[in-house]
Amino acid sequence: MNLHRDQGSGIRDRVGRPFVARLMRQGGRPAILAAMACVFLVAGCRQDMHNEPKMIPQRGTSFFADHRGARPQVLNTVARGQLHEDSYFYTGVVEGANGYREERDMMPFPVTMTVLERGQERFNIYCTPCHSRVGNGLGEIVDRGYKPAANLHDQVRMAQPLSHYFFVMTHGYGAMPDYSAQLTPADRWAVAAYIRALQLSQAATAADVPAGVQIRSLQSIADEEGHPDYAQPWALPETAVQAYPPVASEGTPAMAPANPADPAIKIPESKPAATAAH
Repeated sequence: MNLHRDQGSGIRDRVGRPFVARLMRQGGRPAILAAMACVFLVAGCRQDMHNEPKMIPQRGTSFFADHRGARPQVLNTVARGQLHEDSYFYTGVVEGANGYREERDMMPFPVTMTVLERGQERFNIYCTPCHSRVGNGLGEIVDRGYKPAANLHDQVRMAQPLSHYFFVMTHGYGAMPDYSAQLTPADRWAVAAYIRALQLSQAATAADVPAGVQIRSLQSIADEEGHPDYAQPWALPETAVQAYPPVASEGTPAMAPANPADPAIKIPESKPAATAAH
């Protein structure tokens, strides 16, 4: 249909009949309603929904007197689950009479066997690589060239308060990094309690044993259980380390061990390369 605009008569076709009247003849009332719906939909497509007033982060605004879109937090409010009311539990220090932070030789909660077992588990996981299982500072990492770790049984560490270990695990000290991400505050206290128990165990004497308790040596316990070697220190085999390569290769002779008669050292025999069958 070819349409044109005629002044005073709305939209007409070229034969002069009004467009609405022609539409009524062709489609009737449903066509009129559909056309009106399209008109209303087109009229509602405005930019107000795209440009609605809102606060954009890090931008100013004229809505507030200080012209800041981000509002300052309410003073003295604490997020849920972050009310660290017991400051000593989360920091390991208290404010002294002189205003400085002081460490204390006490635990923020009672120490039970469950706490010590948890501390032993966490200590064996995170502390033994440097401090060893007994805490003497001769861990496997130190044995491989890392900076020597602190000996937890020397006079300096034995004299330090209990919360000092918690503070060091929280903030790190020297070459030791902090372990606040690996250990929760409760676990750090459990490790500190186990360190103190470990110190007492390594420096224990016969006088520390309660009256009426029989004292037995490790050797006697091992003999009774049928494992006499368990009480002896581990000894390295008295054999030379086999050099590389153990098998002769093209242009390189095989390297024999220092003691070829030692059955503990075996040199694999060189095998000819397999020939593919055709």
